[in-house]
Amino acid sequence: MLQKLFGKKKAATPDAGTGEAGGEGDANANANAEENANALPVWKRFGKTSLMLMGGGALALLIGLGTGGYFLFSSGGDAAQSAGGSGKPIVPPQVVYYDVPDVIVNIQTADGSPAYLKLGVALELNDAAEKTGIQPLMPRIVDQFQGYLRELRVEDLRGSAGVMRLKEELLRRVNVAAAPYQVRDVLLKEMIVQ
Repeated sequence: MLQKLFGKKKAATPDAGTGEAGGEGDANANANAEENANALPVWKRFGKTSLMLMGGGALALLIGLGTGGYFLFSSGGDAAQSAGGSGKPIVPPQVVYYDVPDVIVNIQTADGSPAYLKLGVALELNDAAEKTGIQPLMPRIVDQFQGYLRELRVEDLRGSAGVMRLKEELLRRVNVAAAPYQVRDVLLKEMIVQ
């Protein structure tokens, strides 16, 4: 098979032991001559374009492996450089917290017995200017909280789903009450049901 691929084949020599110069030897010689004509060198058989594409692919593979190995085994350097790439330290976004006064309300129970909810929250704001702007609006915010909390039942506050619904509703209500300002999140500091 390699002989066909590379086009090199030894010429058939007549059998010296039999001394036959013609006959079957001539038929073999003619068959060998036809095979030699069909067996072309590799560059002619595949074409120069195909060989160039294969060589280019192999070269690209070697370059890719070399680059990957370099990045894999090279030193990591500074953590800030590897994380951001620019070498500058990563600055977290500026956040300001505003503590809302604790709210104590009585909530409904299924059997009619008295139950109380003590809730302490903090508001997450974008900057200090919003903190000073929300201060005069605090009575409206507390009023929104109390109106909602008084309608709750003890069953509404059970489990993580109940706490998430409470936070979402408080966030919606505080953003309505503090209309020009945007509150990012309502953080629960304390929640006691008694």
